Order: sequence, then C-alpha cells, then structure tokens
Amino acid sequence: MHRNALRPFVAIAAFFVLTLHAQQSPTNTPTADRILVIKSTHTMTLYADGKVLKVYHVWLGRGSGKAKQQQGDNETPEGLYTIIGRNAHSAAYRSLHISYPNAADRERARKLGVDPGGDIMIHGLPTGNDWIKPDQQLPDWTYGCIALTDAEMDEVWNLVPNGTPIEIRH
Repeated sequence: MHRNALRPFVAIAAFFVLTLHAQQSPTNTPTADRILVIKSTHTMTLYADGKVLKVYHVWLGRGSGKAKQQQGDNETPEGLYTIIGRNAHSAAYRSLHISYPNAADRERARKLGVDPGGDIMIHGLPTGNDWIKPDQQLPDWTYGCIALTDAEMDEVWNLVPNGTPIEIRH
C-alpha cells in the first residue's frame, strides 16, 4: 500500500485516540487514605500516601473540649475510628459516619455505667446557614460531630471513601 493511501486511516485513528483521551478525567485526584483531626487546633487534615491532600478548619462539639464519655455530653470523641457510611440526605448537609464508639469507648462507658452514644459524623451545615464561610471563627456548635461548610463537605465527600481510617486527637 502506498504511503498516501494510509493517510486517511492514520487520520481516523488519530481522531479516535484524541477522542478517547478527551473523555478521560483531566486530573487523577487521589482519594484520602487517612484523616487526622486535631481538636485543639480545630483542623482536619486529609492524607494520601503520606502527603497532605487538604487541611480544613472544623467546628466540633460544643462541650468542654474533653473526649466524649457518654450520650448527650456534646463532646467530640478522641481515638481511632473508620468512616463506615455516608448519608447524602442527612439533617446537616451530607454526612460521613464515623465508627464511634470503638471497643475502648464502649468499655469506658460500661465501667462508668453510661451509654457511650453514637451517630458521630463529619457533616456540612444545617439548612439556612450557608452564610458561614470557611475558616470563619465561630464557637463550636455541634453535638459532638465534626462540621465544615457545605462546599468543603462536597470536597470531603468526593475525597474520602468508606473505610478510610480517622484519628481524632485532643
């Protein structure tokens, strides 16, 4: 076959390669493989392969700042947990369910004779609070959860898969 006869086939092949390439995601944003929350600095850091993906200012439980001990104390827990589920239609804008209480939390509560509580989430804002901006300094207001703005929650929702470990420290 003559070289000029191949030109239409080369052009068609190049068109298909470029079309397929254009349909692929322009960037391969890594997903988080670890979350670290530091209560004393009100930060939540997402990591991928040991590198910082993103750092967020967060609001926490409106209690005294101690580790959660029991249902209704408005404290954010401290310890090692996992993201075990997600709710796109939660009371606050989107939520990721944290595996609180863990075995240590249940044992501590048993010794104290109290209910350890549950339903600890990373979530966005309650409806009507979209005036709150990232890094805005407000008092902690959750019942023990970790809260972000809705736009930040959208990012976290897309970056954090179920099964991601989360460590919450004082």
